[in-house]
Amino acid sequence: MKRYLKLLALGLGLSLLLVVSGCNDVKKRADTVDTWQQIEQKKRVVIGLDDSFVPMGFRQKDGKLVGYDIDLAKEVFKLYGITPDFQTIDWSMKETELRNQTIDLIWNGYTKTDERAKNVAFSQPYLKNEQYLVSKKSQQIVNDSSMKGKILGLQSGSSGYQAYLDEPKVLKQYVKEAIQYDTFNNAFMDLDADRIQGLLIDSVYANYYIAHKKDPASYRKENAGFASEDFVVGMRKGDKTLQKKINEAFKVLKENGTLERLNRKWFGENVN
Repeated sequence: MKRYLKLLALGLGLSLLLVVSGCNDVKKRADTVDTWQQIEQKKRVVIGLDDSFVPMGFRQKDGKLVGYDIDLAKEVFKLYGITPDFQTIDWSMKETELRNQTIDLIWNGYTKTDERAKNVAFSQPYLKNEQYLVSKKSQQIVNDSSMKGKILGLQSGSSGYQAYLDEPKVLKQYVKEAIQYDTFNNAFMDLDADRIQGLLIDSVYANYYIAHKKDPASYRKENAGFASEDFVVGMRKGDKTLQKKINEAFKVLKENGTLERLNRKWFGENVN
């Protein structure tokens, strides 16, 4: 029996060692391998997104994928003769999907943060964003302290959720309970049903979504008190060439007026 237990422990130890070694190998590849040549040869790049994030990337009623980031990605890779393949992912697993090479890029209202910089390389910023505290006007929530004793909704894996955790004195100290959602759309449904009283959400999403509701005037939007954010494209640290190509494309699209055209199409103004 003792011999069996020793063999079992040895087997488990070897299995754990193989798992750790495999994880280290995956991370090493992600941090060192430049995949641009493969992307260029295949003429295909895989972009991971949350397909419910209006107006950056979302599905219309007919199922067609549209949005600001969809248009921008297509314009970027058109310059290189490459077709973007947009893949819906679990947003809370986006960095894992990137590291495991299931996707090549995270591009969907993705905020640059110090925490994400530990594992992900970023493009140059292309759009500003803020975190809004959204509520129904009937709740009379005018600032973060108005959330005292109330329930807040957040999206799992979002920059707003991370800011909420990292800066507890801004909003967290007042909130009675925080509920995580897989999408902002589901959170809005609970807000409308009064199951939550406030929603911490990206300003670009809030502005677009509320503007398309039947009664936009029934909502209140307040700056949540966190610092403004930069939207960027996320990629593996080893993809230096891909990073360079995207940054160069942003410069071209700004100079030829494409960025301004997309801004006016999706936001009604040139926000850059």
